[in-house]
Amino acid sequence: MEPQRERAGRHLKKDRKRRRGPNMLVGAAEAMRARWELEESQPEAKKARLSTILFAENCEVTHEQLCELLKYAVLGNSNVSKPSWCQLFHQNQLNNVVVFVLQGMSQLHFYRFYMEFGVLRKAFMHKFRLPPPSSNFLADIIGLQKKQTTGDLSKMVEGSLPSTSSKVSISLQNAPIIQKYGSKKVGLTRCLLTKEEMKTFHFPLQGFPDCENFVPTKCHGSITDNSPLFGLDCEMCLTSKGRELTRISLVAEGGCCVMDELVKPDNKVLDYLTSFSGITKKILNPVTTKLKDVQRQLKALLPPDAVLVGHSLGLDLRALKMIHPYVIDTSLLYVREQGRRFKLKFLAKAILGKDIQCPHRLGHDATEDARTTLELARYFLKYGPRKIAELNLEALASHQELLATGQGPRNTAEVVQQSNTSVLECLDLMGQKLLFLTREAETSELSSSRNCQTIKCLTNKEVLEQARVEIPLFPFSIVQFSFEPFSYKLTEEMNKRMRSKWTEMSTVYAGPFSKNCNLRAVKRLFKSFGPVQSMSLVLETHQVQRPVTELTLDSSTLVKELEQDSENRGTIYLSGVNQTFKEHLLQQSNIFLGLEAVILPKDLTSGKQKKYCFLKFKTFGSAQRALNILKGKDWKLKGRHALTPRHLHAWLRGIPPESRRTPGVRVIPPPSEQQALQVLKVDHPKIAAWRWGRKIGKLYHSLSPGTLCLILLPGTKSTHGSFSGLGLMGIKDEEESTTPKICS
Repeated sequence: MEPQRERAGRHLKKDRKRRRGPNMLVGAAEAMRARWELEESQPEAKKARLSTILFAENCEVTHEQLCELLKYAVLGNSNVSKPSWCQLFHQNQLNNVVVFVLQGMSQLHFYRFYMEFGVLRKAFMHKFRLPPPSSNFLADIIGLQKKQTTGDLSKMVEGSLPSTSSKVSISLQNAPIIQKYGSKKVGLTRCLLTKEEMKTFHFPLQGFPDCENFVPTKCHGSITDNSPLFGLDCEMCLTSKGRELTRISLVAEGGCCVMDELVKPDNKVLDYLTSFSGITKKILNPVTTKLKDVQRQLKALLPPDAVLVGHSLGLDLRALKMIHPYVIDTSLLYVREQGRRFKLKFLAKAILGKDIQCPHRLGHDATEDARTTLELARYFLKYGPRKIAELNLEALASHQELLATGQGPRNTAEVVQQSNTSVLECLDLMGQKLLFLTREAETSELSSSRNCQTIKCLTNKEVLEQARVEIPLFPFSIVQFSFEPFSYKLTEEMNKRMRSKWTEMSTVYAGPFSKNCNLRAVKRLFKSFGPVQSMSLVLETHQVQRPVTELTLDSSTLVKELEQDSENRGTIYLSGVNQTFKEHLLQQSNIFLGLEAVILPKDLTSGKQKKYCFLKFKTFGSAQRALNILKGKDWKLKGRHALTPRHLHAWLRGIPPESRRTPGVRVIPPPSEQQALQVLKVDHPKIAAWRWGRKIGKLYHSLSPGTLCLILLPGTKSTHGSFSGLGLMGIKDEEESTTPKICS
């Protein structure tokens, strides 16, 4: 996942005008995939986006298929196969992946409280059904094996790195960090550079010839393992006298920035080194602070036993022209083979799971770098050398260096393409960590995984607050909210009620008809609008309308909301199509501007294509114009704006025959449902759906552009039965395609 690149918008539009739909139906899915492959190879920079068509036969996406998508989102096409059920274009333009899990909710909840989930259903244009969950839903979608223990996972992840030895214990003993510090945890004083080390690595020292005019910090207190740490980072420019200070940042141990100053160099600036420092002439022009000012300020801020932490800290102290006796240098603390040093950007990603020094920014952020060095030092003190040796940083760094030169380790692709490879391993290969936010009461194998940063909260509200703060710091996040599931009896009653409601909404009264009317002709007439499931003769009806019952009182409002659903908006339903129509449509697809997809449903039993289809357009306006054309005399079709997404079709098809009632029979809501919903007061599921739908939607809209986001309602399972889940997904500010696609 890389930061978003600048779009070549003008070239993109020209390219789109040249595209045309396919001229045949044979092998439509294969042709579509070939076209997608071609799009992937286009040189223009584009935004990451998802395909509009799901390839799942019944729109049910398994947990393994979800794992496919998540792995591909992390690694991309070079090392892992593409997901089999959907298409993710320009994966390298993804910035983050965020998965929200609404534990205890199912597809039934979503459609029972469809109106209340308005924010989410309008924000996400891709929806799919999930099978009922297993005992560990999260482990399934991440790809963790149930038999795996925490230790097994660590070894497996280490084993996935390109150059890891199979003899872990031997390789750990040979690790440079173990050889220097031993395998047990060490205190702060053990991490300090000795005077000899400071001399070797060219730190400014009292009495040395090249440090005659340097200012000492006057910190000569007694150092203990409880002495305070301060992260320090400086930015420099090139002047006529060499490198000089332009910015200094000092961060206290709690993470608070206590000093952040721009500094005016004493000599003429030859190069602002903007790509590294972020400093420009315009920024420095109004600055009056000089080197002596920050020296005086730093001396006043630091307590006598202060320990400075930095990355290649000697260079910062030389820019400050100051001498300090107690230092921790993270480029030396995280020891590397053959005297080499890990870059700060690499350590931040591999150890802390955070991105710093991002290419889309102008230069480095000194405060961010200072805070990162402080976090790295605290991590070392908390977990010790052995934990860091187990991360196998050397192998990971070598892997990334090979990728940077356009090469790849021989066995990486083999590793990640194995069916049992987890998302955690993929993240580990990229030097990334997973953030997992959940409630204290929830247990999951994920929380004990090695390269997973787990934060447990007491309430859903606290989970949400933490998510706002932590999500921007991690490339991959799973945020789990927990809701009390309904009892099986209540859920079953709600399920029957909802299916009855959708059935009644799909029912119409028509008449009057005489007793000896031709039912076959009537059925043929109604079939011209679409498939007819059943028909009953009611002689006293004098108009065409839906049945009016308690369940259908809000049907007009619900129909309008269904039309506005992001998955339905821009989609039209057509009845009366035949093979001639399909060929005619594809040959003249250029007259239907904005046509994205042609959905040709098949009969599940015979495999034959049905006599209706769905056309998906880029905008509602394009769909309306196409509908006017297709209902004209040249096409002789019946149609309207679509109401139900494909995954809902699959759900409604599962209605048992005995539940399809004769029109006009009044349905009384089950008393237990009425009573249960009345006593649920504050946690009333209707209120919860409205409140949390809005809150999660607001959080989604605050995410950075290019974030792949999934909302998963896992479904419910008990000894009495199970209910399917539902998934919603989208990419923040994703760019839609205008190339027509065919899906049978």
